[in-house]
Amino acid sequence: MPLSAPPGQTLREPLDPAGEPPSRSVARIAGVFMVITFISIPALPLYDQVLNHTRFIVGSGGDTRVYLGALFEILTLIAGIGFAVTLYPVLKRQSESLALGYVTVRVVESGLIAVGIVSLLAVVTLRQDLAAGGTDNASLILTGRSLVAVHDATFLLGPAFCAAIGNGLILGYLMLRSGLVPRRYAQFGIVAGSLALATALLVLFGAYDQISGPSTILTAPEAVWELSLGIYLIVSGFKPSPVLYDDGLRAGVDGPLIPGLAVPEVVAAR
Repeated sequence: MPLSAPPGQTLREPLDPAGEPPSRSVARIAGVFMVITFISIPALPLYDQVLNHTRFIVGSGGDTRVYLGALFEILTLIAGIGFAVTLYPVLKRQSESLALGYVTVRVVESGLIAVGIVSLLAVVTLRQDLAAGGTDNASLILTGRSLVAVHDATFLLGPAFCAAIGNGLILGYLMLRSGLVPRRYAQFGIVAGSLALATALLVLFGAYDQISGPSTILTAPEAVWELSLGIYLIVSGFKPSPVLYDDGLRAGVDGPLIPGLAVPEVVAAR
């Protein structure tokens, strides 16, 4: 559990030479990473031909769109890991095991996204290398659809399951307990993650497609939570919280809690 200031006193984080709390830059960097993850949104329209047109692999055109979609997803997976790693030194003050779990979930999510990217790039490569060389079209189409099926599975396990568990439930809980964001805001994140996990399970068991009306409605709160959290961290930073100063207060020694953060002053509350 994080420590708090003695009764009648409060915590005040020393300002850096720029006149703002050092934790502000950590929150800002994390927020930028989170916002960057939304660059993946245009990837699905860019992937439309390869995902939804059975004969894409034996046709022509659309390669550049696939490459651009892959680039957007690569930036997304890098930003997802960057967000988790940036927040880890802060979140571990609340729960090191959960903070490490959150980083792990984001790494797994990014790994699954990478597998999906590779599968679609493989479709393009097969088309370029084999489609014009007299290869049996039926076999080529079957191979292409198999690779698309791999992408669809990674899309469900990564951005659906991992995002719901990581960004929704784990991150929402850590933010709630640490007090780094407003309480009701963190509670919304937990609820959003629960809805996203529920719809991922329904998709897994065939209730409806992942790209469908019910799925969109149930995952929308998770998207709102993630985007608004990124914007909140950029604009407002962390709320004052004992989590930022836990080790310094516990040990009673000078030294930064996370790189660039100073141990707070304990001052009389007014």
